[in-house]
Amino acid sequence: MKSLKLILVVAFAAMGISAMAQEINYDDPKYAVWGENANERRDNMLNNQFLKEAVDNKNYPAASKYLNILLTKCPSASQNIYTNGAKLYKNLINKAEDEEGKKVYIDSLMYLYDVRLKAFEKHKKYGKDYILNRKAREFYSFFPDDREGIRKIFQEAVEASNEMKGKYDLELVSIYFAELCADYSNDLIAAEDLIAAYDRYSPAFEGVEAEEDIELKNQFDSAFGQSGAASCENLESLFAKKLADAPEDEALLSQAVSLMSRANCDSDFFFATAEKYYSIKPSSETALFLAQGFQNRSEFEKAMKYLSEALASEQDAAEKEKLYVRIGLISVQTKNYAEAVKAANEIKGINPENGYAYFLLGQCYAASANCSELKCQACYWAAYDMMNKAVGLLASEPGIQESAKKMAASFRSAFPTKEECFFNELQAGASYTIKHGFANGVNTTVRFR
Repeated sequence: MKSLKLILVVAFAAMGISAMAQEINYDDPKYAVWGENANERRDNMLNNQFLKEAVDNKNYPAASKYLNILLTKCPSASQNIYTNGAKLYKNLINKAEDEEGKKVYIDSLMYLYDVRLKAFEKHKKYGKDYILNRKAREFYSFFPDDREGIRKIFQEAVEASNEMKGKYDLELVSIYFAELCADYSNDLIAAEDLIAAYDRYSPAFEGVEAEEDIELKNQFDSAFGQSGAASCENLESLFAKKLADAPEDEALLSQAVSLMSRANCDSDFFFATAEKYYSIKPSSETALFLAQGFQNRSEFEKAMKYLSEALASEQDAAEKEKLYVRIGLISVQTKNYAEAVKAANEIKGINPENGYAYFLLGQCYAASANCSELKCQACYWAAYDMMNKAVGLLASEPGIQESAKKMAASFRSAFPTKEECFFNELQAGASYTIKHGFANGVNTTVRFR
């Protein structure tokens, strides 16, 4: 019954093509992709129709015959040749009765992608990037143990996406990189190879906003973090050799600093490398993480040096804001409250909604409560006001926000007592202007402990 159906379909298709041939001029150049002359073009268009019908009707021997004719005579005629060819071979793979036969069909499918690539490499929508993407996924599906082959075909597909579209296919990059991480874990590639891949593709995820892209970025970074390749020991070993040969190479220094800072390295080698990079290409970003690193090492003078240098040349307000925050934090840590107050006021001037400004001022005001007199203890009112405001503005910094909450509670518990206020003729809720220390001139409200 199936054979009869196919015969009828082919017969009707032939009749349709025959009728159509009376209306179509196959000598027209637009049909040249189908053959060298009118008869050959007509026959191949008919073969293309028969290929589809044979595949749809599961007549695989006939479909194979038509496919071979089309691939030989007109491989660039139509994308449909390859769509139906892929269906044919996938069905044959699924029906194969032994592994040897299955492998033959898989090889044929891979060959089909190669022929398609040669024929349609430059196609705008279904060109090199699309074809290699499909081939890579098929290869991975059928040859999961061919690790070298997987790496090769996926790298080709990833690079093709950038070549054809001007940007990387993030999903493909994420899949490829996950496989690289798996191969590193199984000692199939070196840490240097994985680190180089991370450095090459991580910029593609910078600034992504779409939810699915953010998820892909998280997968990419998570795979790298869990691989164990980005340890400070591995990075230092890798870059020590390279920088010994090219100590002034800006791109190499940038790569070293970027990867080692992500790994939270704090070795002398890292800081020497970062300082070298800063000397070649000074920037606020580099100054900030150098300052953070030296602050963690309690080398405050060096930290302030880089921050001051960056601030002197920085023109962007947002970058200045970050620099002042770091200056303020270091100043508080070193008890240089006058400098911290200056930094806090600069932050407020740039961005009044920056919680760090009030976080710094609260600590500076509290530092002025340095005697037992009410004029000193009243500084806790202003310190509490500032720190309480900081709590409301630091939601995006949960660690700092928690510290601000604890400090605010501590300041509140240090308010003057009711008796002290009564003795100084102050009523709860009354306005009060502080006349002492760093909070001098600040208006606040009388409150009891």
